[in-house]
Amino acid sequence: MLLYDGVCGFCNGAVRTVLRFDRRGSLRFAALDSDYARAIVERHPAIRDVDSVVFVDEPGQPGERVAVRSEAALRVVDYLGGSWKLLKLARVLPAALLDRLYDRFANIRYRVFGKYDSCPIPAQGVRDRFLDS
Repeated sequence: MLLYDGVCGFCNGAVRTVLRFDRRGSLRFAALDSDYARAIVERHPAIRDVDSVVFVDEPGQPGERVAVRSEAALRVVDYLGGSWKLLKLARVLPAALLDRLYDRFANIRYRVFGKYDSCPIPAQGVRDRFLDS
């Protein structure tokens, strides 16, 4: 499960990219402001104020785990596999540095990539992979 900022232009583009390269077709998505995402945040209060993509392993299960910021992005890379795994080289950098870089980018993402008034409706062929509530 990938939780993302549904009104962020960059985030929506990243989700479309993941959909295009997802060979397994099993990753699901939910906007951070959806009821589904709010329930996950309630179960993981430490991420309540995190302005980040969230990768959720085993959502709704006893072993549910969340990853945020750079770790979440690297979990997506792991999931996609193939040549995307080259991006895992970023792991040679300290996680704190990667997260600082992530946060800096997150702070300017609306100015650079724009912001939607509301979360765009996914394409017909992939709507079943998006959880609204």
